[in-house]
Amino acid sequence: METQRLASDAHGIARAAELLGSGGVVAFATETVYGLGADARNGTAVAQVYAAKGRPSFNPLIVHVANLEMAQRFGVFDAPHLALAQHFWPGPLSIVVTLTANHGLSSLVTAGLSTVALRVPAHPQAQRLLAQFNGPVAAPSANPSGRISPTTPEHVMAGLWGRIDAVLDGGPCAVGLESTIIGGTPLALLRQGGLSQEDIESITGPLAAAGPDITAPGQLASHYAPRAAIRLDAEAAQGGELLLGFGSMDCDLNLSPASNLTEAAANLFAQLHTLDAQNRPIAVAPIPDTGLGAAINDRLKRAAAPR
Repeated sequence: METQRLASDAHGIARAAELLGSGGVVAFATETVYGLGADARNGTAVAQVYAAKGRPSFNPLIVHVANLEMAQRFGVFDAPHLALAQHFWPGPLSIVVTLTANHGLSSLVTAGLSTVALRVPAHPQAQRLLAQFNGPVAAPSANPSGRISPTTPEHVMAGLWGRIDAVLDGGPCAVGLESTIIGGTPLALLRQGGLSQEDIESITGPLAAAGPDITAPGQLASHYAPRAAIRLDAEAAQGGELLLGFGSMDCDLNLSPASNLTEAAANLFAQLHTLDAQNRPIAVAPIPDTGLGAAINDRLKRAAAPR
């Protein structure tokens, strides 16, 4: 397959929507990371997403839609879920809800569950693409499964070139972490992400903990993993390691010299990509476990898990 690189203009977006409509697979920018999109109603197209990523079939996909009205065609929003959607959409929050009776989504999207994760992304390119396509787009991160998530078109091309139809170039992603995922009754935090738990709990009150079952993307123990071994909470590099720093310190790359967690989140995957390309073990400095730091640490723990 020859992968097209499309400009983020009217022609590029129209071509991307056309490819999605014909069963193609297109990577596109969101504010979180690049998504690998396919028509969520087309089982063959969704299967191509799994094939391109090498994604386990029991790990469900997030469905991206243009607005809340479209989301309600596919999922049942009770009062707590609706309040979250109205407050945080468009934005880096995915909400797991019960499927509607006649949703029409491929069972591959939900991995056989009776629920679906829905999101309205805020990135202007994603908004234009979803409006033009006028349908649900299943879009996990546009990287080989379990590898570092992509925050630039170059990351997508390095991992999936020749395996997908097109990359719609939307520049670097501003947030740099996947969406936070909320679901269940009572509401539970299923995955840390680009919207902090504190921000969500300012609307919902305390969230429950996730159960043991995989009900949303990003819940595998080993995930977001570089090829290199990772050692966490490192104060200095040892034995040929590269050091990924945070705050004022000597290191090979620094997530945020100013100790800014938003800056660190935006840099996380790009800097892991850069270090991983050097084929040496990676040591990571301690990250405060507050705000977006909790999501950063969640990603790092999964990246460092045995595999």
